[in-house]
Formats: sequence, structure tokens, C-alpha cells
Amino acid sequence: MENNSTIKKANKIAENKRKEVETLKRLFKEYHSFAIINLSDLPSSQLQLTRQKLKGETVIRVSKKRLIKIALEDSEDGIKQLSSYLDNVIPAIIFSRQNAFKLSNFLRKNKSKVHAKPGQIAPRDITVSAGPTPFTPGPIIGELGSLKIKAVVEGGKIVIKQDTVVVKEGEAISAKLADLLAKLDVRPMELGLNLVAAYDEGIILDKSALDFDDKVYVDQIKQIASDAFKLTVGIGYVTPENVNLLIGKAEREAKAIAKASGIKEEA
Repeated sequence: MENNSTIKKANKIAENKRKEVETLKRLFKEYHSFAIINLSDLPSSQLQLTRQKLKGETVIRVSKKRLIKIALEDSEDGIKQLSSYLDNVIPAIIFSRQNAFKLSNFLRKNKSKVHAKPGQIAPRDITVSAGPTPFTPGPIIGELGSLKIKAVVEGGKIVIKQDTVVVKEGEAISAKLADLLAKLDVRPMELGLNLVAAYDEGIILDKSALDFDDKVYVDQIKQIASDAFKLTVGIGYVTPENVNLLIGKAEREAKAIAKASGIKEEA
């Protein structure tokens, strides 16, 4: 009896795994955009909050890494390549009706800044900024000095004299540094869904391609437009945007030439 019960349980587990793989494969076909996200160090409450915000637009599927890998490798050629991004992450798949860039932007904007924990890896260079602190002279001066942060006492308070990079991107954060950053209320870590790579209508995009500040691109486009406008004016190339300016410029130049030549304007 016990043996039969064990066999039935094993068969049920195997069936559930098969169904999960089939569900993932079906979702890969239904959605033109989906991404691998990393759930490492993510509280379940944060995952549920993001699910609520994305309700109706996306499906977040949390599965075992092995099952996700099987589903990916048993799908179309382009999708298979996503399996290489499963290493060193606790994965889930987020399926979306949005394109990958909009999804990445949403996830990035819905992250919370939190204090660092000992042993965490710095996501970027972490800097302690120059300026006053709320601390009076005491042991904290030694703590700052041990991390090569220049500080002095001014007006009875400790003042940091210059911006200091205390840990480089990719390095581990020590217990001593984590404690000091917490005291200074520096929150270098972001809590939220970390997108690893995405598939969007046949194209695979990794984090470096998706993780950009759209404001920077908008500013660059504005600068390009401004430079193009100045160029068309400079070479006298007429466009609907510059025609009034060029007519005014031509009028001023004509008057200047007439004045220099002694030609009187008609009243």
C-alpha cells in the first residue's frame, strides 16, 4: 500500500511538472513579449504588489528553473536562446502585451530604494556625497576615516568634505560599510523585479539594451533637433520651421548692404 501511494504521488508530481511546461510553452506563443526576471532577495510582498499594479496587462509565472529551461528549449529557435540567461538567478517569467522597453521602464520606475545588507553586490559604484551630517564628533569619525572618507568638524557637526566612491560596481558590500551607509541613510539598493533579458517579437534584448534612462534619450533628441535647426539656418536651407527666421535675416542683410552702398530706402 505504501509503495502504491508513493508511486501515485510521484506520478502526480511528474504530471504537474508536465502541465507546467505546457503552460509555459502556451504562454510563449500567446504573448509577443516576455522576459526573465530575477527574484533573488525579493520579498513576496514586493512581488504581490507588482502583480497588482500590472494586473490585466501581464502574467507573472513563477516556476522551477529546470521547468522554465525545458519549456524554453522546447520552443522556437529564437526563444531557445533565452535559456542561457537562467544562470545565477532565481527566475520567473513575465508575459506582457507591452513591448519590452515599456515593460522594462515600468519595472525600473516601480523599484524602492533600500539600505544595503552585508554581502550584497553593489549594482553600481556607490558614492558617499560631500556635505553636512547630523552627527556630532565621536567614533563615527573613525568609521568614516577607515573607509577613506574625508570628514571634519564644523559648527559642532561632522561634515564630509568630498564625494567618495566607497565600493565599485560588482564588489561585495562589507558589514562595516553596510552599517555606515545605514547611519548616513544612503540607500544604494533597489527592491523590485530585476529584468534579466527579454524576447520581443523575435528579438532577444539583454538588460544592458533595456536599462536606459528615457529622459537622456529625449534630451539627446532635443539637442539633435536644435543642432539641425541651427545648421539649416547657417547654410540657408529653407524649411517650414526656419522660413520666417531666414526671411528676417535676409531683410536685415539687405538693409545693411543698402546702407553701406548709400542706397536710400523708398518711403
